[in-house]
Order: sequence, then C-alpha cells, then structure tokens
Amino acid sequence: MSLRVAERISGIQPFYVMELLRRAKELEAEGRDIIHMEIGEPDFMTPQTILKAAIAHTATGDVKYTPAAGLPELREKIAAFYRLRYGVTIPVSRIFVTPGATGAFLLALGASLNPGEEVLMADPCYPCNSNYVQLYDGKTRTIPVGADSHYQLTAGLIERHWSADTKGVLIASPSNPTGTMIPRDELKKAIATTERLGGCFYSDEIYHGLVYGETAATALEFSDEVFAINSFSKYFGMTGWRIGWLIVPEIFIEATEKLSQNIFISTSSDAQHAALAAFDDATLAELESRRLEFEKRRDFLYDALVRLGFEVPIKPEGAFYIYARCAKFTDDSFKFALDLLESEGVAVTPGKDFGTHEAHHALRFAYTTSLEKLADAAQRLERFINTR
Repeated sequence: MSLRVAERISGIQPFYVMELLRRAKELEAEGRDIIHMEIGEPDFMTPQTILKAAIAHTATGDVKYTPAAGLPELREKIAAFYRLRYGVTIPVSRIFVTPGATGAFLLALGASLNPGEEVLMADPCYPCNSNYVQLYDGKTRTIPVGADSHYQLTAGLIERHWSADTKGVLIASPSNPTGTMIPRDELKKAIATTERLGGCFYSDEIYHGLVYGETAATALEFSDEVFAINSFSKYFGMTGWRIGWLIVPEIFIEATEKLSQNIFISTSSDAQHAALAAFDDATLAELESRRLEFEKRRDFLYDALVRLGFEVPIKPEGAFYIYARCAKFTDDSFKFALDLLESEGVAVTPGKDFGTHEAHHALRFAYTTSLEKLADAAQRLERFINTR
C-alpha cells in the first residue's frame, strides 16, 4: 500500500504570487528595500477599540468555546449593522460567525453544493473561490468578462452559460482583483435570473465598506434566498484574527449549524469578543478615516499607472486593488512581475493568479501601503519601463 495525495488536490492551483513573495523576502533578508504591492492586506493596525475589547476578555481567563453559530451578542450586532447600513432586517438565526470569510465559503458551499455540480464565476476572479468548490468535488465554470460589464457577471451571461450541472452563481462586489462593483440594478437582475433558473446565489461582500462613490448593495436587499459572505478582515482591519460571517437562506440554517459544529466547533472566542467593538461609533469613525486614505491612494496610483501607459478601463470603485493591462510592455505579465521585483524591488501580482482571460497582459497592484511608498514605487516602475 502506498501513500497518495487525494485526487481533488490536483485541481487546486497554487498562488503564483507566493513565488514572488518568497523571492521578495529573500531580497529583504539581503538588505534590499522592497515595496509590497502584491498582498491584499491593509497596512493599518487593528483599531485600538477592538484591541482593548480583546484584552479585556482575555484577562478574564474565560476563553472557552462559544455556540457554533457564534456569540449571540455578536450576531445581534451584525444584524443591527445591516439594519443601519443597508436598511434590511436579517433574523439573527440566519447569521453565522465564521473563521474568516474562508470559513463562510466552506459552510455555504458545504451546505448547498453536491459533487459534480458547478458554480459560475467571473474570469478574472479571486482564485480561492474556485478551490473551495473543488474541495467539495464541484466544478467551476469561469466566464470571461471585461470592462463592458464592469468585470462582473450579468444576468445575460448567467443565462447564456447556465447548464444542467449548474448549481449557482458567485459574484464578488467590490471585486478582487479589479476593484469594480456590479451596478445595483444588474445585481438585482442577476439574483432574479439565478433564482428563476433554480440556483443558489453566493454574494462575496468582504470588501463592503471600502468603496469610493456609490455605496455597495448587499444581495440581501433583493432576496432572502441568497448566501451573503462577509469578513472583519478588510474593512475592519482584522486579517489575522480570522473572523467573518455568513448569512444563509432560512432553509439552510440547520445544515449550516451542523457543518459548523463538526468542522469548526466555534470561531475563536477572543476574536469574537474583539469583534464586538468593531461596530462601536469610535471604531466606525476610525474606519471611515482609513477609507478616505485608501481613496487618496487609489487616485494617486490610478493616475500614475495611466500616465505610465498602463490601461485601466474602469477606475476601481472599491477594495484596494488596481487591475491594469500591461500589453504595451509585455506578453508575459508573470515574467514582468519577476523582473520588476529583481530590478527595482517592487512586488506586484501577475494576472495568472486570477484566471486565464487575458491574464498574461494583466497585473494587480494593491495600494495597501503609504502614499510615500506608492510614489516611490511609481518612480521605480517608470525607471524599469524606460530601461527595458
């Protein structure tokens, strides 16, 4: 008998950016100054209000399991947040606190997806979403999208690509890597089309709050029969705490609770007590100042990239990424990113991490660093382009 890796792993792709990150760390160890624009992690620290709540809870020593669905008081605060921000009322029974958005995806798909069924997604999209489907022996059908649809799936695209095997649709708005949002009326149509076809609608809303114009619409404004995934990582600045939440249709409550009990037991007690302070007025005021800073960074980087000759058909409307076409400079964006790192110490993510549609002509720039560093990166990038 020989040991073998499970066959399902063969369909899970690595992060190509990790090769760049590994090399960036090596160069830093050698004393090189590296500007990191490759990883989607805010550079701001966890707000002090949240830290104080965590410290106070930990000091009690009462760090125990919580109910599988999460602390009742935290679920209540999430429900109140939806009433205040979106004007929608969500029963607390449909809200599950999860170990990050990843935990939310695993519960949503585990409760609804059967082996062999497929989920429709945009190309480009965040690669892990396809891998979650693969873990449940499902299939992903990625649909090429461009600026004409804000790099989002539309109701027409959903209907055109629907098949007998299709179980549902996943839309991320704001999107990683493009930073674009699906227009409110198009989101409503996409949900209605998916429901008419008998499918599940999964709404990735983890970048809500980090928007720079029109407020992002939650799928829950248009239907109670959707899965809404969110996180305390991006907007609330709690990446390392590994806490998120999932809102499920009522019919999936029991199944989701059983899965949560068996897979996770519960989300970290410390993280949940910390997150209780995430919705405090003082915290939200600090997060708003951070959002404004991200908007300044977006504006600066967008102008710099366009000036240098990169194509950015749609100025990002949310998140903290710019997905830029680099066809003017290269037919191999992965090699371009590697050479840029070696030559100028600027780390960015190649398009092949997000799909196959024109990926060789695309780079993702994360503006998760200071304006000063972004200005330095722009100068280095210009020097690199001019010496190629």
